Amino acid sequence: MNSKLGRIIRIVFIVFMGMTGFMNLVGGIGTSCAAFFTKKYPPMWSLLDYQWLYQTFVVVTTLIGIAGIWATISLVRARKGSYNLSLIVLVLGCVIGAIHYFSSLALRGAATPANVVFFINVGTLVIALLFKIPKIREQVDLEKPAAKSDRLAAAGLASIVAGAVLLTVVYWAGPSHMYEGVNWVNVIFWPLNISGTLLAFGGFGLLVYARKLDALLEQKSAQAGVLTQVK
Repeated sequence: MNSKLGRIIRIVFIVFMGMTGFMNLVGGIGTSCAAFFTKKYPPMWSLLDYQWLYQTFVVVTTLIGIAGIWATISLVRARKGSYNLSLIVLVLGCVIGAIHYFSSLALRGAATPANVVFFINVGTLVIALLFKIPKIREQVDLEKPAAKSDRLAAAGLASIVAGAVLLTVVYWAGPSHMYEGVNWVNVIFWPLNISGTLLAFGGFGLLVYARKLDALLEQKSAQAGVLTQVK
């Protein structure tokens, strides 16, 4: 069953899943400076003996991010197994995120942005587990195809949130990446901003298209009602 409430719950979960996927992707790629270029960044010198660990974080977290994005696409398309795939990705994200978070705290006394990524994984996993509650499960079937406008709206919102994540990296990750007045995040400033802008505008476009489809369906429904009354 996909009730009106169920449609909203479904869209919210897809948006959070998309955000989590991109946060893992950005977090994985962003750890590259500490993992592969440790000697160039004095604040990271405490990690020199643990480069292997952080290189593992880069590879695994990036793969989890890609898998999370794929799971989001599967949820939008209501593919069979999309919910279980999402759960697996989120559990892995929480486990790796926790190891990364506490390792950074122990080795360098700071964990940003690993802590942000970890808590977002945990939050989205909690939302995912809500679907195990019978009353919520009765409201929405994640593997039942939704209306096209709902799919577009979910994809659009997820895209906008992902774009916002990329466009704001310099703000939420910047403070922990400052050294001698230089923000290391600016090393990938253009890729982040170009990708974020494209995702945000693409998401708005999908939302506009979804709204037009809803309006068209409402118009057709109204016309059908008039014809029924005439008959």
